[in-house]
Order: sequence, then structure tokens, then C-alpha cells
Amino acid sequence: MSGRLYEKLHAHSYNPEDRKKAIDIYERLIDEYPESEYREKAMTRIDQLSDAIEEAINTSNAPKETSKRRPEADGGETAKDSKMARVTGIRYWSNPEYTRVVIDATKETSFQNNLLNKDPAIRKPYQRLYVDLENTRLGEVEKKIPINDSLLRTARAGQYTDDVVRVVVDIKSFKDYNIFSLKNPFRIVIDVRGETEAPAAASKTVLEDSLVKSLGLEVDLIVIDPGHGGKDCGAPGYIRGVYEKDVVLSISKKLAKSIRQNTDCEVLLTRRKDEYLTLEERTAIANTEKADLFISVHANAARTHRAFGIETYFLNLTSDEEAIAVAARENATSRKNISELDSILQDLLNNARINESSRLATYVQGSLCRHLSEKYSRINNKGVKQAPFYVLLGAQMPSILVETSFISNQRECRRLTDSDYQSDVCDGIVRGISNFIDDMEPKAGYGVHLSEGAGS
Repeated sequence: MSGRLYEKLHAHSYNPEDRKKAIDIYERLIDEYPESEYREKAMTRIDQLSDAIEEAINTSNAPKETSKRRPEADGGETAKDSKMARVTGIRYWSNPEYTRVVIDATKETSFQNNLLNKDPAIRKPYQRLYVDLENTRLGEVEKKIPINDSLLRTARAGQYTDDVVRVVVDIKSFKDYNIFSLKNPFRIVIDVRGETEAPAAASKTVLEDSLVKSLGLEVDLIVIDPGHGGKDCGAPGYIRGVYEKDVVLSISKKLAKSIRQNTDCEVLLTRRKDEYLTLEERTAIANTEKADLFISVHANAARTHRAFGIETYFLNLTSDEEAIAVAARENATSRKNISELDSILQDLLNNARINESSRLATYVQGSLCRHLSEKYSRINNKGVKQAPFYVLLGAQMPSILVETSFISNQRECRRLTDSDYQSDVCDGIVRGISNFIDDMEPKAGYGVHLSEGAGS
């Protein structure tokens, strides 16, 4: 109550000492009564007062453009405004060791980012990561989003100057972070990672389990990602009315069931119905759920109906024109945009599980083609390939994308819509997953329970 009284006093006096007094009272409450129910309220008040101070400092330091009217002044939009990008939303996903924040914009624009240290002068006892989007206006978005996980406090957006939108992420703690942009539509992705420390009094078993996890030798949870969905139909089939989004959802549901029945792993689907998910959201789900493997299921397509076969991808740079074309189609973007991902990937590949992903892709591709060849003619093993798929960017576990067959090919489109063929595809993938797990942890007792001649 005393703090609020000083806040109200400041609203009339405009004396910074009154505002400082309010903050001091709130901080004393937090320090002296850490278990009090008012602690969170005091922290919220400090945040809001500190934001006001920071905004005042930013405004005073910002370049003044008095000759230009803001669109709010007359309720209209100038010709310049109509050409500017607009921030339309901020989204996030988090768990104790990982948070992904996505900034959505209406069009591509240049941006800069910087990490600010703690600054007691403006009551910021934590680091801040900001992104400045140039030639941009702030749309109708929530300006302050409370995250309050173990890594981040809040994400805040504001019109920093007349043509720059600043998004600030308040950081509690972190190990490292990456920032990259994706196109069609344009958005900026911020991945913040922390590190988990084993308790000081942890048992030997707990420490051993932690070590196994850190080395990637244990697989408990597999996330299956049925590609496309909702307004994104994916590739159209050779057969009228058949679409990739429906075929891969059916295969993914069967795959989840088969994994549960034939391994000791649990499974999570990124979508269980015909709904639209952004590509970055799919990876975020796998990361926040702490998945041990991530498998994105797709059906290939080509301009010529003669193209057929099966191929499995993992994330990496490539100069292969065919792989670039596949990635461009699955990313819903252009080949030019794929080529521009090279600089982004140079940073992200340091954190990607490239070797494990390559090994997983090799096991799945080989097992899938061998199993299908036992039952079907003309199974074309197109091999393991690498390409920059958006859906695999930032994945913190071995991750692959399986192109199960060509939906644009007459024979393979019929097969993809056949329940028995879908089940056989799943059996082949499960065998590959099990072989990968056995290779990574031969004594773990995982491994496939299907006999080599078993059907679905």
C-alpha cells in the first residue's frame, strides 16, 4: 500500500524520487518477505515502473523526426506507412531448459540484435536481448507478454523510433542463444537454451542417467510430425482429391501406434487432426517436450509423374539441386531463399545433432526400403540426403524428414492411400528407429519386437 501511494504521488508530482521510493519499498518487501503472497505483485509493479523508466530513457535518446507525422495523429496511414513491415504477433514455447520466441511480421525486413548487460541504473537486475526491426511499425499486438519460465521473464514490444520496432526479451539465465529469420511469411525466431545442473546430493543412479541423457544414448520420447495440415494441403496427389496432409497424418498415427507396440518408447504427435501448424512451432514442440528423436513425415512430389522412390533427409548445407527443390517445396519458399539459409545454418549446425541425425536417417532409409522391397515391386531407394528444412532448424535432438513415396506418381499415390502399404511403411521406419537405438545403446534392451517376416 505504501508503494502504491508513492506511485500515485509520482503521477501528480512527476518527481523521480517518488517513483524511486515506490521501487525501494517493493524491493524491500521482496527481500524481507520472500514467502509472502505479495511478492509476485511487488515484482510486477517493479517491472512496470522500470519499463516506464526505460521507455523514458529510450525516448529521450531516440532521434527526433519532428517533420514527420505519426499515422496516429490523423487516424490515417501515409504512403510510407503502407510500404513498411508491420509486427503482427509474438509467440513462444518453453520448458525449463529451452524457450523459443517468434516475432511475426507482414513482410521481410532487415533487423539487428544485441545482448544488454544488467543495468542497475534503470532497475534492470537482469540481462536483456533486443531485436530491432527496421522500416517497421508495431501492429495491434500485446505489448508485454509474461513468459516467467526458468530462462525468460517477459517479451516486450514497442515503437522504438518512427521506423524501428524494438522487441526486448528479459533474461533470467541462459547458456546460449540463436536468432534467425524464416520467410513466407517473414518471422524472426529466437532460441534461448539453458543448462540443467544435477543436484549436489544426487544419487549415483541419477548422475548416471543424466550422463546417458547428455550423451544422447537413451531414447524415451519420440515426436512424430505429420507434415502440412489445415490450410496447407501439401502436394496434391496424382489421384484427384488426394493431398499430402491427409496421407501423412494417417501414416503418422499408424507410426505412433507401432512405435508404442514394438518399442519401449513413448510417442507424441505434433498434430492429431487436420490443423495448421507453422514449421517453427513443430520444432518448438519437440524441443519443449524434451523429445529424444524428431521424425517429420512427408510425401514427395515432382513435376514429372515418372519420378518415384523413397528418401530420408537430415539438416545440413547442400548444393544438390534436387535436394534444394525438395526443401523449397516443403518450406513453402523459393530456391533462392533456401540458398540464403547457408549463413544461418553455419551458426545453427554447431548445436544440431548432425552425426546422430545422419545415422538415424541411414537406419530408417535402409530399413524402410528393405522391408517394402520384400512385399512390393519397383521400390526405388533414393538414399539419404541433406538439405536445410525449416522444420528441422533448431531441433535439439536427432531429427530427420522422411519422404515416404511420391504422391505425384500414379503407382505410389495409390500405395500411399492404401492402409496396408501405410502400415508397411511404418513397420520399416520402426525397425530403423530400433536399430538406431540399439546402435546407440546396445545394452539398453530397446530394439524391435517384430519378427523380420511379420506384417502389420
